[in-house]
This record gives sequence, C-alpha cells and structure tokens, in this order.
Amino acid sequence: MLLTLSAAASSSAAVRVYAKVDTETTIYPGDEFVYSIVVEGGGRPSKVDASPLAQFNPRQAGSGRSMQTVNDRTTVSYSENYAITAGKVGKMTLPPVTVVVDGQTYSTEPVEVTVSQPGTTDRTSVEFTVSEKRCYVGQSIVMTVKWIITARVEGGAFDVPVFKSDDFYIEDLSEPAVQAAQQIAIHGVPVTITGDRRLIKGMEGQIISFSKVLIPKHAGRIRLDPVTVSTNMAVGRVRTNDFFNPYQVKYNRVSVQSDPVELEVLSLPEAGKPPQFYGLVGQYTISASAAPTKVGVGDPITLTVRIGGNPYLKPVQWPQLEQIPELADNFKIPAEKASPVVENGVKVFTQTIRAGNDRVAQIPPIPLAYFDPQKGQYVVAKTDPIKVDVAPTKVLTNADVQGTGSAPVNREVEAIRRGISANYYGPEVLTNQSVSPLTAIISPSYVALWSVPLAGLIASSVIRLAGRTSPELLARKRRRQARSTAVRQLKKITSADPKAGHELLASAMKGYIGDRFDRIAASLMADDCYQIIAESTGGVDVATRYKELVAACEAARYASVGADIGADHVTEAIQLIGQVEKKSGR
Repeated sequence: MLLTLSAAASSSAAVRVYAKVDTETTIYPGDEFVYSIVVEGGGRPSKVDASPLAQFNPRQAGSGRSMQTVNDRTTVSYSENYAITAGKVGKMTLPPVTVVVDGQTYSTEPVEVTVSQPGTTDRTSVEFTVSEKRCYVGQSIVMTVKWIITARVEGGAFDVPVFKSDDFYIEDLSEPAVQAAQQIAIHGVPVTITGDRRLIKGMEGQIISFSKVLIPKHAGRIRLDPVTVSTNMAVGRVRTNDFFNPYQVKYNRVSVQSDPVELEVLSLPEAGKPPQFYGLVGQYTISASAAPTKVGVGDPITLTVRIGGNPYLKPVQWPQLEQIPELADNFKIPAEKASPVVENGVKVFTQTIRAGNDRVAQIPPIPLAYFDPQKGQYVVAKTDPIKVDVAPTKVLTNADVQGTGSAPVNREVEAIRRGISANYYGPEVLTNQSVSPLTAIISPSYVALWSVPLAGLIASSVIRLAGRTSPELLARKRRRQARSTAVRQLKKITSADPKAGHELLASAMKGYIGDRFDRIAASLMADDCYQIIAESTGGVDVATRYKELVAACEAARYASVGADIGADHVTEAIQLIGQVEKKSGR
C-alpha cells in the first residue's frame, strides 16, 4: 500500500501544466499568434476553462501531442492551442487558465506578450470613415475601412479597436456580398473584404476594403480609435545562390494607421413617439401590392409589403396587420407568416389574406413608424390603399347539397339530379373486383406497377455497390495521386492567363500539401506549408523555399508589382514537390 501511494504521489508530482506563446517571430499589432496550454507527464486535459481569455477573443486552433526522450525517459505532452490577435503596441498580459488533468485541477501562470512597433511607410495608407458623425441611439451607421496599397506586400493584419468596444452592436450590411469577396475574422468579428485594382497617384495599386454596421447602445460622445494595418512590404532584392531563383525579395515589417473618428450620439426624444414605433431609427420607405384584386368573398389575395430606404434592414419587423382596424374587420388574416427575404436592398414580406364580405372596396394603408434623424422627429409612413373588387359568393345549405329542400337544386350539385339524397345502398350495388395473384403478375397494368420500383431498387443497389468505398481508401488514393495531380495543374500554368499565374501556382502547391498530408488546402498558408514539410521530411531548406514561393504568389493578391509566373517557377515548383515526395517516406 505504501509503495502504491508513493508511486501515485510521484506520478502526480511529475505532471506539469503551463502556458506559452511562440516568440520566435516578432509580434506586431493585428498579428495572430498561437497561445498554447501544455500538459507534460499526464493525460490529455479533460477540461480547459479559457473564459479568462475572453477579452482577447481566442479562437480554437486545434490540439497536439508530442513525445520527448531524455536519458531513456520518455515524456508525453499534450497541447490545446488558441489563436489570439495582438492588440496595440506594448505589453499584453494573458491571465492564468484553469486546466483539469486526470481529475486534478491545475492553473497556468500568466503569460506576457510584447507587441512591437513596426516601421512606417507612405506606400500604403488606411482610411477609416463613418456614414454619420452625429446620430441617435439605435441608429445604424455604416463604417468603412480602406487599405490603399501602392507597393508589393505580403499578407496583412488588421487591428480594428471598435470591434472590441462595448459601445456598439456590430452587424452586416443587408446588401448581397460581392462574388469576388473573401471572408476573414478580425478580433473574432467576421468581415467580408473586397479588392479593387486601380491607378493611385499614377502608380498601379489596390484598395482592399470592408464595411460593417455600427449601432450605438447609449448616448454621449464616443471616440473610435484609429484602425491599424501591419504588413510585410518589399524593400528590395538580394542575390541568392539558387540557380532557378537568383534573386530573393527582401521584406520589412511596416504599419500604417488611420485617423480616429469622433461620434456624437443623441438620445431619442419621448415627445411625439407614435404607438406603432418599435425602435427603427433612420430613413425608411414602405410600399404594398396585392394580386389578384378581383376576387370573390373568401378567395385568397397575396399581399406583398416592401420596406427599404436603409442599408441595414435586420431590425425591420413584420407589419402588424392585425392592429389595423379596417384590415382586421374586413379581412381574414392567418396567424402563420412566411419568412421575409431581402431583394435588391428591400425587405419583402408576403401574406395571404381573404375578404370577409362583398362590401370591401380596398386594402387600407399599412403604417410604418420610425425616427428620422435628419428631421429630428418621428415619422409614420404609409402605403397607398389598394382597390379591390369583391364579388358575393353563394353559400350552400344542407338542403341545397342533399337536394331535399323546397328550393331549386343549385347547378353546382346537379351531377346527381336529386342531390346526394339519391344515393343507393345495399349489397346489389357492389361489384366483384377480385384479382388473382397470377393476373397481378402477368397483367400489363400490374407489371408496370411492380417492375418500375423493382428496376429502380436494382439500379440503385448496383450504383451503391459500384461506388462504395471507405474514407480510408479515398484518403489513400488522394495521397497517392497528389504529386501527379499537382504536376498536371502546374504544367497548365504556362498556357494560362499571365495575370492568374500567381493564383494557379499557389493553388497547385497548397493543393499538393493538402492531398499529400490530409489537410484542407483552402486553409493552408505559407507558414503552414513550411511546418508540414519540415516535420514530414526534416528538410528545412526545401520547406523554406516552398514557403517562399507560396508566399510570393499569395502576395500578388494585394499588389501586382511582382513579375509574372514563368516556366522556371513552374519547373522549380515541380522539383520541390518531387523532393518532398522523396523525403516524406509516407
């Protein structure tokens, strides 16, 4: 027993839990770095309480496992990784985190991260604007960030302080996203960025921009801190000993910052607030249409209400048709409602109504109450009335239907001259329609009934069996064909559009890493390719050159200063893939 307790105590004492940050590279504002919680000598952590890191918007970045042998003693380590975006220049202190390992609770030490100040340049700049600098609580204003580039850059990291502020609700524009847009996350906020190439001060450049909707939560003067963008900018070339790439681009880290924005937020007045007001602030329009307009009592009428005039339509609610007396008294309005849709900057509501009597002459105006910040007062906009022509409808009684009343039989039930009272009953009205099994098999009509489903079952079974394969077999086939697929894509680059050469080369190289090492190619960056190749082959030189070639191609997304892709670049990529294939041994 004493030996067992002693062994358990020594095992518990051998467990080490700590947090760390990779500090091999300098961290600048807006950069995303990895914060790791490491467990040495114990099991995989069963619970990690990362709530103390909430203010830094941590994002799960996967987990890892490694083994280290020192003096014939092997230690297994587990890590839980989080991606954190660096803030402003200075010290960032990441607080302790609680971790549960093998039923025991551990606490890490705080980690201090230094965020360095990059250099400055006039080859890029940042513009930060808002649609209104004087607004009201609840009013949606559009903020726009533009990053203007006239140099060759590699990557880019945004620091948008307003995304970390508690002064606003942050929403997306109601306008449809541009097809050429790219989705990224800034401080945990999803952002859609677009790129536009143009001449800027006589130089070829690019403008990368995004917009979000800000909705102030409270009144007062609010300062929106400047937006910062950090990037690696090309400053020259250095000669290398590589035959295929005799020159290498030299990059320096630079940072640019916008001007701050001062915002004055006013409270909504209580005077003149209409009873229909539910919080809309801005300028809105409302219109309605109906079809058909010539109906009988009880016939369906499709009522369509369109509300627009504002770039942000999320808070627009269903019109309260039941609260319009003239509409509720003369029409039947079902409680079920279809979900609205946004089309061409207009929110469309569709509802079916039915006239309750033939005295209805119109669908009355539908109101929409909102606060107009330009007028500084509440406004109730209304749709135009819609004229309808409602004809009376004959109501059938029981006597009309049965044909037993004194009134003449209605033409709609003259299929049987005396109404349904002319029904017959008794065994003599039944017809023998029995079918033998043999008839069901050989009869053409029955053959069509049972042969079609049987043929469909057989065909689907054949297709299913022919295409059946396990995920492991698919992954093995994907790895086996990775090199040939990538080489085939690379050889097509020389005959493709020169402007698309960088994109095609990067796609083929990242596609090879994804197929060969079971990764998602679309999520791979140049650094990811380096790490995967270095771990799999042990060849740092090959991994470094692979990374540099992918990074150079990715940089062309932001500026077109670099040279076009030629046959030598394609040849080098094929050779690098061949070296990775040879050394990986997988």
